[in-house]
Amino acid sequence: MKWNLRLAAANRGIWKASELHRLLTERGMVISAGKMSGLWSGHPASIKLQDLDVICAVLGCGIADLLIPEPEKVPGPAEAGQPRVAATGDGPAVTPKRRDGRSLPPL
Repeated sequence: MKWNLRLAAANRGIWKASELHRLLTERGMVISAGKMSGLWSGHPASIKLQDLDVICAVLGCGIADLLIPEPEKVPGPAEAGQPRVAATGDGPAVTPKRRDGRSLPPL
């Protein structure tokens, strides 16, 4: 999905994130500056359905104006020669790695 908030806001004459932030706050949607930046920049980490309702109410738009499907980015079905990994744990073993780059103790 492509997030299209800026265009939806521009179509309604809202050109600044601060202006949209003020309108959202007036409707009861309290949002941090960091989350507002993510919404405005086009890369929100997550969004609640309640927040989508408020955004749609403020902008006077529908969900289709905010979210644009991108089916071409969805990978196709696995080809015949490629193994399919089941979610049951029957797939290849996963070796845990530390985040700090150090090796794990021997087993």
